[in-house]
Amino acid sequence: MTADPAPFDAVGLGNAIVDVVVQTDDATLAELDLRKGATTLIDADRASGLQRYVEDGLEVSGGSAANTIAGLASLGGKGAFLGKVGGDRLGEAFRADIGAIGVEFRSPPAPAGPETARCLVFVTPDAERTMLTFLGVSTAFGPDDVDPELIGNAAITYLEGYLFDEELAKAAFARAAELAHAAGRKVALSLSDPFCVERHRGAFRHLVRGHIDILFANEAEIASLYEVESFDEACRLAGADCAFAALTRGAAGSSIVVEGRISQVAAAPVPLVLDTTGAGDLYAAGVLFGLARGYGPERCGNIGAIAAAEVIGHYGARPRARLADLLPAA
Repeated sequence: MTADPAPFDAVGLGNAIVDVVVQTDDATLAELDLRKGATTLIDADRASGLQRYVEDGLEVSGGSAANTIAGLASLGGKGAFLGKVGGDRLGEAFRADIGAIGVEFRSPPAPAGPETARCLVFVTPDAERTMLTFLGVSTAFGPDDVDPELIGNAAITYLEGYLFDEELAKAAFARAAELAHAAGRKVALSLSDPFCVERHRGAFRHLVRGHIDILFANEAEIASLYEVESFDEACRLAGADCAFAALTRGAAGSSIVVEGRISQVAAAPVPLVLDTTGAGDLYAAGVLFGLARGYGPERCGNIGAIAAAEVIGHYGARPRARLADLLPAA
């Protein structure tokens, strides 16, 4: 049975994080005992203690899956996002920002519990980014936060691997996948990070084999998932487990595996690589955009490469140019 056309190209499930970006200097980093260029998880007390340093920062909705859906919107697609925010000022900032870029966000604020997640980004004059992330209430996302109507109305449900650490999130992923498949829709998963794969290898394998139609991973992540050293072997195993696998290799481009056939897609040219943050998220946005329109694997990969190239040419994980304007004519 063929599902009815979907009002949304994709709905993403992931950590709802507000990026708070501030300009600073090396002396302030030293005063705060921050390791320049590092990314560190912090607790609520540390986040609160740093608040006065970021009060004038630029606040932007963030998180891996949210970045992907933002990229989808920039390509001209219709996207939605599900994630947990608090009923605080940053929760409202997340809602307002993601809505302003054309993404549907219906998740109600949590009535209690930790505050909205935030990533404090300290940028020094040399453009180096030092990031501290407080995950807050975002990790409390569970099955009750999955919107059945929204899942049923999306061609693809996109799951962010970073969210998988909590048992509630694992149950939420299973529920979302079941709802999507019951509606005749597809389910995609991003493995997100090699360390994430190491923590959940067995559970990820079970999820991929039993629930996932579309798999996104980079070379390190897919090798870790299958515990192999050969990228070709990892491609073969991914192709056996799911219908569509998009596997990235940085400047070497990507490999897309469909029914055992591997398509090689070149990376799009970038005059100067400034910040690879968000490259995988935007690549996924391009592929999801293409898949929702029924494009072939190579064209999907090319759109992904164009979107990734735009975001690594500047600082920040969201596109600055309208991605739809960068696509070649059909």
